[in-house]
Amino acid sequence: MQPMPSRQLGLSEVRVSPVIFGAWAIGGWMWGGSEEQDSIDAIHASLDNGVTTIDTAAIYGMGHSEEIVAKAIKGRRDKVVLATKCGMRWDSAALGDQGSDPWPQKDNDGNPVVIRKNAKPQSIYHECEQSLKRLQTDYIDLYQIHWPDVSTLVEESMTAMAKLKDQGKIRAIGVSNYDVEWLEKAQAALKQAPGGPIQLASDQPPYSVIQRTIEKDVLPFCLERHIGVIVYSPLERGLLTGRVGPDRQFAPGDHRASHKFFSVENRKRVLAALETIKPIADRHKASYAQTIINWTIHEPGITAALVGARNSQQAEHNAKAMSFTLHEDERKQVRAAFDSVAAALAG
Repeated sequence: MQPMPSRQLGLSEVRVSPVIFGAWAIGGWMWGGSEEQDSIDAIHASLDNGVTTIDTAAIYGMGHSEEIVAKAIKGRRDKVVLATKCGMRWDSAALGDQGSDPWPQKDNDGNPVVIRKNAKPQSIYHECEQSLKRLQTDYIDLYQIHWPDVSTLVEESMTAMAKLKDQGKIRAIGVSNYDVEWLEKAQAALKQAPGGPIQLASDQPPYSVIQRTIEKDVLPFCLERHIGVIVYSPLERGLLTGRVGPDRQFAPGDHRASHKFFSVENRKRVLAALETIKPIADRHKASYAQTIINWTIHEPGITAALVGARNSQQAEHNAKAMSFTLHEDERKQVRAAFDSVAAALAG
């Protein structure tokens, strides 16, 4: 398969593959564990099949995902566009100012931790250094604030991110889960950066054929201002693959067991909708997952989509979502097939 044509991320110098390897699941946390060698093989298969970009985060497995990514890209760093995130601290007990929104969780070993959103400058600097060490690299291509932190002024956070860029530790500044209000503040702050105006490179919101909230305001906002959009959960954590039946049981620690999208009723709705697009998938010799991924990355304003994989077979399968092109009428049919599901979940 030919390498996928890369796409410019906003107005930055960073270019990403339309399908990005999403490294949340390989961190193990909230996904019922993972096998390290399978994860490394999955990353290798992605790179070998044209997925040149990897997106991870410090919080994924409390550093474990970043460490696995480092092992997988050793000797290939110059061939990889590396994105990671800061702003969610599980080690904030050592901080004088702990951030916002305490969230009791358990780490990969089952030990209790309290996760807090923290986008304060000193925390950002600290996290960047830790991520650089875990990733075994001297720069990060795209550094993103994982969630809005209401305890910190956006201007302070963006000034810290701009400083990291000026230092050459990061190439582009992104955010994740920011709504229009937060995006406006972030962009305004970067325009006033001490080292000169900087353009926000990207936002990373959730988006899928059944979760279209960003189409109302975030997507138009980013399109108008040339901000890249990297969406996560385009397959809704596997729900849109057609492999999650009504009787599926999830492993202990898998967050999907209690997620509203995975109710038995909704699983049935999704399976019925997938069945209606089977002729389209068959026409392109594609799976449901490949059809949905292809639809997602060709939506106006979408720069790329994060897709996770637990092994090399899944990774290669995801990459092949770019080996065909849905016609415009087919894209409309795919959207229409899931209109009722999207409406039900939005209600």
